Amino acid sequence: MHKFGKAICKHSKLILILALLLLIPSIIGMNATRINYDILVYLPSDVETIQGEKILSDEFNMGAFSVVILEDMQTKDIIKLTEKIKEIDNVEKAVSIADIIGTSIPTEMLPDDLKSRIYKDNETIMLVTFKDQISSDSTMEAVETLRDITDEHCKISGMTSTVLDTRNLSNSEITVYIVIAVILCLIVLEIALDSYFAPFLLLINIGIAVFYNMGTNIFLGEISYITKAISAVLQLGVTMDFAIFLYHSYIQEMKHSKDINEAMASAIEKTLLSVVGSSLTTIAGFLALCSMNLTLGKDIGLVMAKGVLLGVICVVTILPAMILEFNKIIEKTKHKEIIPKFTGVKNLVMKHYRIIILLFIIILPIAFYGYSNTDVYYNLDKSLPDTLESISANKELKEKFDMVSMELLLVDKDIPDYRINKMLDEIESIDGIEWTLGFSKISDLGIPKEILSKDVLDIFQNENYQMIIINSKYEMATDELNSQVNKVNEIIKKYDENAILAGEGPLMKDLVEISDHDFNSVNTVSILIIFVLMIIVLRSISLPVILISVIEFAIFINMGIPCFTGTSLPFIASIVIGTIQLGATIDYAILITTKYITNRKDGKGKEDAIGEALGTSITSIIISGLCFFGATFGVGAYSKIEMIGSLCTLMSRGAIVSVVCVTLVLPSLLMLFDKVICKTTIGMRKVK
Repeated sequence: MHKFGKAICKHSKLILILALLLLIPSIIGMNATRINYDILVYLPSDVETIQGEKILSDEFNMGAFSVVILEDMQTKDIIKLTEKIKEIDNVEKAVSIADIIGTSIPTEMLPDDLKSRIYKDNETIMLVTFKDQISSDSTMEAVETLRDITDEHCKISGMTSTVLDTRNLSNSEITVYIVIAVILCLIVLEIALDSYFAPFLLLINIGIAVFYNMGTNIFLGEISYITKAISAVLQLGVTMDFAIFLYHSYIQEMKHSKDINEAMASAIEKTLLSVVGSSLTTIAGFLALCSMNLTLGKDIGLVMAKGVLLGVICVVTILPAMILEFNKIIEKTKHKEIIPKFTGVKNLVMKHYRIIILLFIIILPIAFYGYSNTDVYYNLDKSLPDTLESISANKELKEKFDMVSMELLLVDKDIPDYRINKMLDEIESIDGIEWTLGFSKISDLGIPKEILSKDVLDIFQNENYQMIIINSKYEMATDELNSQVNKVNEIIKKYDENAILAGEGPLMKDLVEISDHDFNSVNTVSILIIFVLMIIVLRSISLPVILISVIEFAIFINMGIPCFTGTSLPFIASIVIGTIQLGATIDYAILITTKYITNRKDGKGKEDAIGEALGTSITSIIISGLCFFGATFGVGAYSKIEMIGSLCTLMSRGAIVSVVCVTLVLPSLLMLFDKVICKTTIGMRKVK
């Protein structure tokens, strides 16, 4: 390790040149990496609703659809608009009532049942279908063009419209996220370090690592907008303590050596030995997300695990080179460290550890209750501002046309009309079903099938399937809708065992069920992986149990707070935050514990060993926690996308809660279980 450190010092200029050159392919790769804004694409491919979406795309050329609300438009104008829309690339069909009745039949002559469904307050609707999938670039471009050619009298709803607004809003905010994170981290580092210039080097080093990480995402093909939004600030918060450790090690080595290269080589050696274990637990925590059935977890997990690894590499190569090259400026900008030593906290813990343990026992069940009962929502619309065009259109469809959740039923084309109508009668008897519409029911609405255009007919049937639209008044991803989908599935299987219920409602139901499973499985996997790693690192059976218990206690508090404040969390936040907080903050506990083990092996009594371990670690833990807090808090406060805002708010609060628990509860538990620890830890059995 020392030879490696010497090689870095010897070639510092070359390392900086290579580091800058590597930014070029990184930026190219970052810009070439596709960003996905649709969470539903992360559902497993073997789910029946996903297979239904594939049939809609392959058999009906209907990868996506939008319902366009038309206000104060005459029939002749609607027909003209329809023709313009059909000319848009990727638009398969555009159908309104005007395509059926033409200009010769007044709307007043339409059957009341039909008229009440498609005309409300001088507004009517048009169905526009797209060839490609909901979140494809071509479909989003088509919706953008659709918005351009329509005026303020038209509103465009649908998942693609929502995905498009999510993309635009996310892209407008992401630069601000990074600026806020950098400013808040800079403030923390200026207080924590002994040089005004050194914090800039640490931030530049992490920034380079972030570019490398984002650039290498091109090998993954694409990443989600959530991953793109949080990965930079999360990487900054998680890996900054590695950089701080190297800088502090260098300053300490400089006290014993006048040769800056020798001091840095020793600092690199010590940093590598210290951060390998802690970085492994962090990487393992992120990789645990790959166990999720919802592959968004794999997306976040791989990117962040890669980011931590690249962060460690940059800390022991690029950062030392920068510090050596700019050492004179660092020395000229030296100042006294402003951050206190927190000796009062150490004295408090050592004096009142029994009271802290009592509070731990009292708070634990309360925190677990909150953690288990925090309300979670799955409706993606709720995570976006009401002012967005898509959200406004979806709301108007709901309020005026009772179109809340659309389900698309695919059944065998050869089933006779009378059986289809019987099936639809059963479906319409289910609570919450507003209406159904299929080829077999068109004549029931008073419209002869003979006058229907080919575009209209092709929407409802092809050579193999007939498609039926089912409209529900229930909100997506609610218990009511999920129960309704189950009942519809029971009915359709009686008439056609191969029938498939697709559409947004069933997709969201699958999302709910898979996410509920992931919530339990991913936390279990992350705990098991980190537990095994800590057994290897600490060579103890009892210590991993104590450390994980402390961090899980912090997670229960963090995740339980929304229950008591009446806050509802987006489902992604509830799934991944526990694993992220465990992987990112277990290092704080490992730092104190390894020092405690060393002190006890050196023959110190438990009070002295624990007190010294806490006293020499608390400043580093608080600085690291504050950096993590600074990197994520501002984003949580600023973001208008609640999916991102909630994640960052939970991460920032989790960092502070973990710091408090590690500095108060962990030393108290070490005091209580010292005898057990000594008997169950290799190398400590002879410790008195």
